[in-house]
Amino acid sequence: MKNRHFLLIIVFASISFAFKSNPISNAETNKRSVNFKSDTVQYPGEVHFKNIQQLTFGGDNAEAYFSFDGNKIIFQRTSVKDGILCDQMFIGNVPKAGESFQYKMISTGKGRTTCGAFLKDGKHLVYASTHLGSDNCPPVPDRSKYGNRYIWPLYDSYDIFQADYDGKIIKQLTTSNGYDAEATISPNGKKMIYTSTKDGDIDLYIIDLKTGNEKRITSELGYDGGAWFSPDGKKIIWRTSRPKSENEVNEYKQLLAEGLVAPTNMEVWIANADGTNARAVTKLGQANWAPSFMPDSKRIIFASNHEYKRGFPFNLYTVNEDGSNLAKISRDNGFDAFPVFSPDGKKIIFSSNRNNGGTRDTNIFIADWVE
Repeated sequence: MKNRHFLLIIVFASISFAFKSNPISNAETNKRSVNFKSDTVQYPGEVHFKNIQQLTFGGDNAEAYFSFDGNKIIFQRTSVKDGILCDQMFIGNVPKAGESFQYKMISTGKGRTTCGAFLKDGKHLVYASTHLGSDNCPPVPDRSKYGNRYIWPLYDSYDIFQADYDGKIIKQLTTSNGYDAEATISPNGKKMIYTSTKDGDIDLYIIDLKTGNEKRITSELGYDGGAWFSPDGKKIIWRTSRPKSENEVNEYKQLLAEGLVAPTNMEVWIANADGTNARAVTKLGQANWAPSFMPDSKRIIFASNHEYKRGFPFNLYTVNEDGSNLAKISRDNGFDAFPVFSPDGKKIIFSSNRNNGGTRDTNIFIADWVE
């Protein structure tokens, strides 16, 4: 789940997102001042953020992505107190200055969803859902069986669906017996890249949305997921975890056979849009993930915990595609991830534990980007 989906490691456990399909509005619209205290919407040193605004208040909200015109966002949300027991998909209009963020659920309210993305026609979207497998939320792995490490389930009931903005499912885009999720759309709107276990490993596939023709573009053993096209459509970027030693390979295969993966060591990779010339961008160690391109199609923004041996916090970083000029962007002491720019490059949206009153809530923030 980009998870692009990764709701990863410590905080991933808190970003798991059923409910009736009524629109839900944010009841807490009070503006909160930027006072740079420990609980704040903006921290000292975050010089690239201006006019930051908190969009959601309470629950676990993550993976917010813009529509092609930049006017809407889609995101996944869990809020147990509201009866949303596991991830469901929501959309809302990007608020103008002084407005609160209003949003509605567009998934079925059954099963669990992840990884929403808009299509270019301005009428449809895609997301992954387990609702055909069961109406209920799928079970969470018992991590005590695996040394209490972060273990992520690859639910084989996940398939990718196309729906309209009212939530009506138009078509099912994937039908494999394995995990199909983590979809994003090419800038020209013609192709979808996603992650699947259909061929026995966790690999990336590109499908032509008109013809249905598809191509597997990764083949090396390991997890490949959370892929994005560059704004110019010439490249792709994703996160990858490559087991190397015999023990790592055996453990990876054993977990995969159980429909699980342990994504605690990941690096950012880049390739041409057809998957050729694949190479590592980062070699930082620990978890480097949730990458996306910056507006110039050359630089990359991603989340990482590489500075912290304990594995936490996660902050946002930028880097050139050759791995040079690494720069720290966010300064939260908790969790910042899923950074994505608006189509015009003027705004950035991300998920964070900041300003949550000391709870485990993860919320969505939007800001003007300052170079």
